[in-house]
Parts: sequence; structure tokens; C-alpha cells
Amino acid sequence: MPVLAFLILFPFVIAFILFFLKKDSAGRSFITIMGAAAELAAAVFFSVDSFMFGDMEMGTYYLAKTHLADMVIAAVEMCLMLIVFFLGIKYRRYYILLLSAAGTIPALYLDLTGISATAVSHIKVDYLTVIMVLIVGVVGSLICIYAVGYIRDYHHHHKEYTDRSGYFLSLLFVFLGAMMGLVSSDNLMWMYFFWEITSVCSFLLIGYSRTPEAIANSFRALWMNLLGGCGFMAAIIFCICVMELTNISQLLVFASIPAMAVFPVAMLSFAALTKSAQMPFCRWLLGAMVAPTPTSALLHSATMVKAGVYLLLRLSPMMNGTYVGIMVTVIGGFTFFAASLLAITVSDGKKILAYSTISNLGLITAAAGCGMPEAVWAGIMLLIFHAVTKSMMFMSVGAYENSTGSRDVEDMHGMIIRYPKLAFVMTIGIFGMSVVPMGMCVAKWAALKAFIDSGYVYLTLFLCFGSASTLFYWIKWLGKIFSVSKGSRKHTDKVYGSEWTAIYPLAVIAVLLCLVYPVISAVVVTPYVRSAFSGSMNRLITMTPMEGASASTNIIAAISTEDFVIMGVMLICMCILPIAMRFVNSVQERRVLSYMSGFNTGSDRSFYDSLGEEKKQYLSNWYMQELFGEKKILNACLLLTAVFLIVMLTACAAGGLFV
Repeated sequence: MPVLAFLILFPFVIAFILFFLKKDSAGRSFITIMGAAAELAAAVFFSVDSFMFGDMEMGTYYLAKTHLADMVIAAVEMCLMLIVFFLGIKYRRYYILLLSAAGTIPALYLDLTGISATAVSHIKVDYLTVIMVLIVGVVGSLICIYAVGYIRDYHHHHKEYTDRSGYFLSLLFVFLGAMMGLVSSDNLMWMYFFWEITSVCSFLLIGYSRTPEAIANSFRALWMNLLGGCGFMAAIIFCICVMELTNISQLLVFASIPAMAVFPVAMLSFAALTKSAQMPFCRWLLGAMVAPTPTSALLHSATMVKAGVYLLLRLSPMMNGTYVGIMVTVIGGFTFFAASLLAITVSDGKKILAYSTISNLGLITAAAGCGMPEAVWAGIMLLIFHAVTKSMMFMSVGAYENSTGSRDVEDMHGMIIRYPKLAFVMTIGIFGMSVVPMGMCVAKWAALKAFIDSGYVYLTLFLCFGSASTLFYWIKWLGKIFSVSKGSRKHTDKVYGSEWTAIYPLAVIAVLLCLVYPVISAVVVTPYVRSAFSGSMNRLITMTPMEGASASTNIIAAISTEDFVIMGVMLICMCILPIAMRFVNSVQERRVLSYMSGFNTGSDRSFYDSLGEEKKQYLSNWYMQELFGEKKILNACLLLTAVFLIVMLTACAAGGLFV
């Protein structure tokens, strides 16, 4: 418990210190790096200690009586509401005041009256907690280290923005502390408190530059997440007043009136859908790319959106065969497919990564909604691999943008020669998201098996067509990196050392995960799946504990030895490809100019046409905007999912309230 308390409280201490260090200095950089390193080390130590001394199978519970902590939480909740009120009035977004009050005032009433203090415990540590602590502690801390050099370079290139680097770095650490509290909370009121901190932090970070676009996008993110927070609070009120329980573990074993559990699970799932940026709420995450890159990396990989899918994975055993499960699987599966198509139509690197994040979160969401052991196994593995790979990709794109002034994929032509180190890292990231034996593909295979076994044919179709679209846009990006024109030369590396300190470890972790994922499955993921399903006592589950344990145990066994050999060969090829390309292009040899339907001017970049005029030659990807671009299908997708969500929530409410 002391280590977990450190993980939650220490980032807030570092944030407080950084907030008052206004000027860029060696001292501020040192505090940031050392603070992130300490958080990372504590996360690793906590995980090892939990495995050695904790009851991971049943979960270890802490903090039965927390009156003082509840009063502190109530005070902070009041401060968060006042901040939102102040900014809502300042920028004339008055609807924000209503949403904030609707979630916060009931929370304050429950805290101050002591109604919520009846919990048997407030903290729970089990396998899933350890997984999330490692993701937040390792990936999140590395992002904070990366931010030290990035934010300095960011303001060097954007002198029009006020330099508030200390404020920016402090918010990153607040995010870390809030996420540590969220993933370890068993009490719904505590989880809601940390949930709202992440919502307000994302709002402040997205609006960092204070441009009209940044302000508009930040308020969009805020109102969508506050709306989800209202759903979360509705679930809490129902659980306390009707079901007489306060903890999520109590909800998972609630058995006396199974149909009554549908309403709170539906409201919690609704909150999770908003937080994880599923359609129709995906626009807030797309708008987040106006913020500095560490914000995007943190939101997309280690915090915020992962909070949503984490909650869905917790609730998954209660979803099989219910309206809630159908709602979550349809929204998640459709989002996976639609966002994959939309990613094909854009060339902005961060926007591709944003759509890719929304898409992959959709797959995790669909897996959670199935309520089956194999699907939950796949969802957790997807969560792990996505966190590492996507954070590395965002950092690489941010470093490239600071070096060249562009993050457009079309401007990454010949990157393997111009910026070989960044190209190498991006290659690992692209392979990690799209190619066997990287874990994303293995987890997708497991998800496909689960979808087929569950009988959800539409999920199988979404996965097949969505995966094809995913491969298409990743390979287009990879092709740009390795397309080399005559005369390309290596450019000066402008990436700061602190950025490489974060990028390289993530690249190594991404490769190592391919080799050790069977161990991760056997030691952590499968035991959690077994305990989650065998320990669930509610009648919403159609699968028996023995069936659940057997299914989760046999997932890896279904992959043959020959498959592992093929994966090993592909892994070696993945590492050799960028090295070989760099070597080949460094060899001095006679080169033949490309034929470009005209008379060459002496380079591969221009030619003379039949009229003797010089024409520029440029190779570009096909983005298919005329077929299914954002203007063609995005609004239709948002409307369709919004209508479906309203219908399903109405059905869940009727089923949960009128029994």
C-alpha cells in the first residue's frame, strides 16, 4: 500500500513544484526527468511486489475507512467545478456549467453526508490493476521525459504562443497521478473523482496554445467527457440508493436481481464510450491533435482513452447476452471499421494516428462487449501493445515535425535517408500496428476467434474489413518512408536527447513484447481472465466458470510451433529491413534516372514535357477522399451511432428500472 500511495500522490507533488517553475532551466528539466524516472521505478517495483506478496487471484483490498480522504476529495471536486465554471463563463460556454454541476453536486452530497462512506474498501489490486499501473507508469513516465526536450523545441518554433512549459509539464504529472488512482480504485466514488480529473486535465492541455481552434476543441472534449461523467454519476446514485453497494467488485458479483444491474452497467459503459472516444464521441480526440505532441501521446496511449476501455474490460463479465453487450459491441465494431476507412483519407500524420487510435479502441471496446474470456484476453493484449506502439509513433511524428516543420506523411518521402533514426523507429511502430508477429495482429486473431465463437457475425465482418483498411494506410505510410529520390542526403538530427531517451526504450519494448507475449499471457492476462469469469456470480453470464477458464487457457495453445517459427523469421526481417535499406542507399553505384514521360532535366524530381516546359514530378499516395472522405461519411457515421446509442440506452434503462 505505501508504494501505491506513492504512485498516486508523488506525481501531484511533482506537478505542484513544476507549476511554480516558470522559466525553462536545467533545474526544471532535472526535476521532470527524475520525477518521471522515480514514478517508473515505483511502478515496476509495485508490480513485482504485488506478484510476490499480494493475492492476485482474489485481489488485495485496502482502505476501509477514509473519512479524511473523502473530505479532501470533496474539496478538490469543488475546486475542479469552480475552474470549469470560471473558464465556461470566461469563454461563454454556459452549457459546460450545467454538465459540471450535474456530475459534481451529487458527488459532493454523497461525500459530505457520508452516504458513500459505507464501502468495505476503496482500493483493489489484482492482475488488471498491475497491467494498467505498468502501462501508465512506464509509458506515461517516458512521455514526461520526452516532453522536456519537445516543449523547448516547440516554443522555439512557435514563438507566437505564450511559453507556459512549467504549467504544461505539471499537467502531465497530474494525469499520471489521476490515472494511478483511477485504475487502483474499487470504490465507484473514488474512481469517479479521478475520472473527472482526467477530463479537466485533457481540457486544459488541449487548449494549451489558447488559439480559437484549440479553445473550441478543448471545450468539445470537456463537454463530451462531462456528459459521460453524468452517466457515471447516474450509475453511482443507482448503485448506492437502489442496490446498496458502492464498489465495482460488489457490482460484478451482484446476483439477487440480475436485471437491475443492467442500468448501472449501461451508464458506466456509456461513460466509458465517451472517454474512449467511440463514435459518436470521437471528434474530441481528433480535435486533441492541436495540442503539443506529448498531450496526444499521453491521451492516446497511457491515459484518458485507456481509462474508458479499462472500465469496459472490468465490466465485461456482465455483458454477455445483454442489451449493454449488444450496445457496446456494435458501437465498438462499427467504430473500428469506420475509423479505419477514414484514416485512409487523411495525410496528416497525427490525424492518421488519431483515427488509428479510435479504430483500435473500437476493437478493444467490441472485445469487452462480447463478455467472453477469449475476447477479454484479446482486449487486454490489444491494450498493452497499443499503448507502447502508439505512444512511440506519436513521439516520432512530433520529433519529425519539430525537425522539418511538417507532420504530413507526403513530406516523409525518403525519410530513411534524411532521418534514418526516426525512420527506423517509425518502421518498428508501423510493423507493430499491422504485421505479424507484432502483438496487435496476434490479439486481433484472438478477437476474431472470440467473435466467431460468440456468434456475432457483424463483429467478424467489422474486424475483417477494418483490418484490411488498417493495413492499407499503414503500408502507404511505410512506402513513403522508404521511397528515395536521387540526390537525397542525410539531414542534421535536431531531436533532443531527452526525446531519444523516451523513444528508444519504447521501440525496444515494442520488439520485446513480440517475443514475450506468451509469457505475459500465461503469467498475467490469462490468470486475470480466469479469475474475472470464474469469480463472477451474476446470471448475466451464459458461460460457466469452467468453460471460461478452459477457453482462456487454450488461446495461446492454439498457435502452433510452426507459427512461432514464421513469426520469428518475420521479426528478424522487420529489424533487418531499415538497416538493409540504409546500407544499400549508402553504397556508391551508378544510378539510372527514372523515365517520366518526357525529357529528364538531370534529376528524378522534374522533366521537360512535349512543349519544352519544366514540370515537377511528385509521387503521391491515393487517399480516396472522393469515395469515403471525412466530408462524405463522418457526419453520417456520427448520426447513425448517436441514434443507435440513444435507442439502446433507452432499452437498457427500461430493462433496468422496470423489473
